[in-house]
Formats: sequence, structure tokens, C-alpha cells
Amino acid sequence: MPVLLALSLAVLIAAASPAAAAPTLNARAPTDYPFFPVKGTGDWAGPVARAKQLLQQLTLEEKATIVTGTGWQKGQCVGQIGAVPKIGFKGLCLQDGPVGVRFADGVSVFPASINVAATFDKSLMEANGRLMGAEFRGKGVNVALAPMMNMVRTPEGGRNWEGQGADPYLAAASASLQVKGLQSNGIIATAKHYIGNEQEHARGDSSSNIDDRTLHEMYLPPFEASVKAGAGAAMCAYNLVNGTYACENPYLLQTILKGELDFNGFVMTDWWSAKTAFGSAMGGTDMMMPGGAYYGTDTSLYGPNLVDMVRKNQVPVERVDDMVTRILAAWIRAGQDKGGIPDPDVYFDGYPLTQGRHINVQGDHKNHIRAVGAASAILLKNEGGVLPLKQGLRSLGVVGLDAKTPANPNDFRDGNGGGVNGTVALGWGSGTAYFPYLVGPYDGIYAQAQPLGINLDARSFDDSNLNAAADIAKRSDVTIVFVFANSGEEFINVYGNQGDRNNLDLWDNGDALIKAVADNSPNTVVVIHGPGAVNMPWINHPNVKSVIMALMPGQESGNGLADVLFGKTNPSGRLPFTINKRPEDYSAHVLYSNNAQIDYKEGLLVDYRYNQAKNIAPLFPFGHGLSYTTFGYSNLRVDKPSAQEATITVDVTNTGKVAGNEVAQLYLSTPAEAGKPFRELKGFEKVWLNAGETKTVTFRVSSRDLSYWNADRKAWVVPRGRFGVAVGASSADVRVQTNLDV
Repeated sequence: MPVLLALSLAVLIAAASPAAAAPTLNARAPTDYPFFPVKGTGDWAGPVARAKQLLQQLTLEEKATIVTGTGWQKGQCVGQIGAVPKIGFKGLCLQDGPVGVRFADGVSVFPASINVAATFDKSLMEANGRLMGAEFRGKGVNVALAPMMNMVRTPEGGRNWEGQGADPYLAAASASLQVKGLQSNGIIATAKHYIGNEQEHARGDSSSNIDDRTLHEMYLPPFEASVKAGAGAAMCAYNLVNGTYACENPYLLQTILKGELDFNGFVMTDWWSAKTAFGSAMGGTDMMMPGGAYYGTDTSLYGPNLVDMVRKNQVPVERVDDMVTRILAAWIRAGQDKGGIPDPDVYFDGYPLTQGRHINVQGDHKNHIRAVGAASAILLKNEGGVLPLKQGLRSLGVVGLDAKTPANPNDFRDGNGGGVNGTVALGWGSGTAYFPYLVGPYDGIYAQAQPLGINLDARSFDDSNLNAAADIAKRSDVTIVFVFANSGEEFINVYGNQGDRNNLDLWDNGDALIKAVADNSPNTVVVIHGPGAVNMPWINHPNVKSVIMALMPGQESGNGLADVLFGKTNPSGRLPFTINKRPEDYSAHVLYSNNAQIDYKEGLLVDYRYNQAKNIAPLFPFGHGLSYTTFGYSNLRVDKPSAQEATITVDVTNTGKVAGNEVAQLYLSTPAEAGKPFRELKGFEKVWLNAGETKTVTFRVSSRDLSYWNADRKAWVVPRGRFGVAVGASSADVRVQTNLDV
């Protein structure tokens, strides 16, 4: 039997030490592939040791059972692993997704992850994972296929709403805190989609070509942070990376993930993303999902085929043993070997939904969902004191299909075509869940306007009727116009958008609807629901006084928004991406072609980094968001307890008349050696301040925060020289600054 090439891990663990070189990706012999068997680091030690004990009891066929899905719709879950009773292993239920338990009733629909990131609130990020994880556990799920952490590289990207935004520091914080929250329930979280899956077009045959520095600094951080948070699973992506499929890429899966990052969990394929058995096994894939090699077959690349390859000495048994050990260790570490999760008696059945046990696991989670909806609403513009809406307002007009509560919010659920029949509270695809209900904006507003005596009779949900919109605007003291865009996964086409948006325009006559209202109302408020940035040709219309970017808030959409509109919640959402004045001001766009070579030629210049490097003024910068009060910054201080670490403090004062949250943001610029012509986010803290109150905000900056990836040395390097330290309210709104010498 061939012996796998064992590479030393010692040099990969130290931040400043060189990493292993990339292997020859077209190699065919097992000895040509790097192999990083699970080490059992930290609190993985006990689970890995126990897993290795159980491994000794297994036949080769039983090992193959543990690494191979049972097949599509061959059970109650989107992915299932069969049982091996003699070791007490009852199998695994794997289920989407990032907003709730997919294909189940009695569950909540949480806000999209882009909303969670937009809160810039670490406690809400962790709570979102924790409460969602409780629902996964309550339904009997072992492995939650969440969170998603691909970056907003292009503004049109179809699944941007499932991810954590355009900045690696923010994405790392949001993703890892959700991992922590999810796994606090004894379930296994999945870091997905590893890596370079930033668009939907041609995702199965396109190559994301990413240089090593860009990979490490821009796209790897949320995965790395999730590994450090203890994520039990990772999902490799559909696309190729630098010419090799992600699920067969030994540099990504073995050298980086299992070697450099010391990932102790297991790697599963995205559904039907594997292409060859040998390449997947030797490249580093541990679990084949959903089992069959492609849609429509139950014949697997693993299963009996993997057994046959081992017996023919094509795949070393040591590699299969590592697959099994990693899966069992994650199962043990989650405490699932001790019971408590009733698998395989899962408490739902996705095929069809009418079967199974209909257990309601929602609890009081609607309160959190509403709170996140309000906390993620981004007040982009507010002039003339139009917002918050006040008692004494006589009439309020509401215009737009997006204000309407759909008669059935699940009419266009994933797998059931696509369309829009009311407010957009989610995108489409596998990252969705069935709404137990959906509160639309009009209903949320009505509930708070009625007690104040505000007349809401003037309303229209017809986006094509511009005359009705204009008439309502003339008759109302304030008119709120609701507009939207949408996106999702590539297997559903909605109005000609194959997952990715075709452009950044508002859908359904949105621009004309805003103009019709603004031309006739001196107090126009625009509310936008959607996955990300949109074109705003109307932004400087003198009657457009306020604009709220509400993103995709989940089931409590209207209530959370109304809390902000009426001032019950002081807005504190911040943009997790940049909104530019023109489409050409973004550094990259979706490539709408098959077999695409997607060259990440912009390198590090993604989102606001590109704006700064190219001196392009954004319409609304990353990190921007207004409040109903104002804040001041002072007394910026830097303390260096060691040569390569620092503590930075700043005083933040509420200089307005009402209490509210400020999001203090730390940006660092680096010495010339690092080659970064921009400031980048290296800390954020949300702080609650009463009117007139001052608090000190503390940022702790590690040597890693000061480092850049030196691709030649394969190491993180702290450049010597002067760092710029800037703290403010957005990437473009610096309030105080100083220097840090290293």
C-alpha cells in the first residue's frame, strides 16, 4: 500500500513561520498528495482519542457508511449518514440553512446573515446562532449547514444576502460568533462554502483564480475564525480554485485547512459538487453529500467504490481512517454520542412536509428576530427631521408592492419556481426556510400608527400604477415608498435573474415609483429591501428626505422596521458593504458566462479598499449608518504592552438629545512594506449611550491584526514602521486618528 506524504505541521502553526508549498495539483499517485491527519488539538483531544478507539471496531464497509450520504430524498433530511449501531452511532441528519431549518414547519425564519452582520453587534451575532441552533436541535438535526461566509466581492452576487458582508474582519467576527452560538446547543456547525464561491453563474465549471495573498487576507479569515471557534464541519464549494475543483484541491483542503489552520473537523462536499472519487479522497474531502455522484443517481463516488479503491491500493486506508475519525470526533465533541438528539427519529420530514412529527420549536425567538430586524435597519439619509415619525402626524401614505404582506409567504419557496408577491424578506434557494408567518411593512406600520391616530387609508401596492402613487403622495403628510431587489441560488430563475442579479437596478419599476412619489410629496421616505447595493439615481431629489436600507429581515420584517420608523428603536445598523454612485465604481462584477475564468485581479482592492486606493468617493461608505442622535469622539490613546500588540481606547459621547447605540470602528493603515494603499477594519464595538453620556471604548489589536501575508515566505509578517490608527463612524468618516510605531 502506498504511504501518504506526511508534511510537518510545526511550521504551519506559528504565525510567522513559513507554510507548506502548494502540491502538484495534477498528481495522480497518493504519495504526491499532502496529508494532515487530525491532531486532536485543544478540546478536540478527547473526542479524537475516543473516535480512534471506535475506529478500531469498524470494518472497511462500515467506515464507508460513515463517510457516504445515503442519497437525495432517501430520508427526512437534505443529507443523511447511515447508522453503525455497534459503536452507538445512530447516523447523522444534515440540514440547511443560514436562516432556519429548511423543509420543516414549526420553525422560525431568522434574518438573513447580511442583516446579522449589519447590526455590528457581537452579542446579537452570537444570540442569532444560539437561538437558531436551539431550533435545529429541537428538530433533531445533527449538522446545521450554516453559517455561510463567502464574501461580497461583486455587488450582484446571488447569495450575498446569505453571507457576512464585504470585509474579512467583520465577516470573521459575525461567522465565528454564529458558529459559537449554533454549537452551544450540541449541534455541529458548518463553515461554507470553502472557498471562492462569490457568484452563482457557472458555479459548477468556473475557476476562481485567486493569488495566495488575496486568498489569505480577503477570503480565508471567516473560515479561519470559524475553525478557531470550534466549527465541526466545513463544506467545500462547487467551483474550481486556480484550476482545480475546491472539493479535490489538496492545497486548500489539506495544506491550508487541515494543516495551516489545524482544522480538526470534517470536510463535506456541497451537494453533488465532487467530480472524481480519487481526487476527492486524496484532495481532502471526508464526507460525500448527498451520496450519489450526481443528481438522479444513488451510485456514489464513495461507498462501495471507496472500499474498492482501498482494496486495490489506490487510496490508502489511512486516509479513510482519517475521514472517519474526523466525523466521529465532531459527533463526540458535540456530545451527540451521549444522546439528547433523537436522530435518526428526526422531528420533521422534508419529503414531503406533511409527514413526520410537527413539533413547534420557535419559542419566543420572534422577539430576537424583530430586534435584529430593527438593529440591522440602516438609516442612510435623514433630513428635515422626517424620521422618526411623530405623534401629531395626520396622514401617512404607503406605496409599493414591497409594503404588502403576501397572502402566502411560501408561494415562491425554494424548489417552487420564483417570483415576488409582496415584501421581500428573504432571497431564494437552499438558504431559505418556510415562513410560519410574515409581517409585512404596512401591517407593522399600521399596528403602531393606529394608537397615535395617524390615518393610513392612503395606500397602494401596485408598482405599475404611478398615478395612484402620485395621488397618495399629494394627500399625505409623509409618504413611505417601498422598493426592492432580490437574488438567490442559480437553480431558480426569477424574472430572468439566474441567482445573481443581472444589474443593480431596483426591480418592478422602483425608480419610477420613487420619482412619482417624490415629485408630489415634500416628505418622501424610501425603504429598500434586498440583498445589497442598488443604484440610486433619485438619491439627490430634494423631496427624498430619508432612506432606509432594510436588507432581508425575516419573519418580523414589518414590526422591526416600524420600531425604527416610529423611534421605538433608535437605528444603529451599519452598511456591511459599500454603495457606490455608479456600477463602474465597484472593483469587480459577476461574469455571466459558462466555463468562466474568474480572475480575482482586483486582489485586496475589494469594496471600500478599492474606493480608497482609487480615490473614488462612494455614495454611502462601508460602515455608514445614521442615528436619531449624534456622537462625538475624543481622547484617542494607544498603549503598547508588547512590541507587536496594542490596546487602543477612545472616548465616545452622545452629543444629541436621545439615547442610542454608536458603532465605533477602528481602521488601520500599514507601512509601505505591506503594499496596502488603504485603511482596513480591525475592530468594532457597539456602545449604548444615554444623551450626554460618555463611555470609553477599547480595541485590542493583536500581531495578526498588524500582519500581512507574505506569499514568498508563506508567512504572516508584521511590517516595521508607522501604522495609522483611525477611529470613526464609517470607513470614510474618521473622527480621531493617531499613529502606532512598530
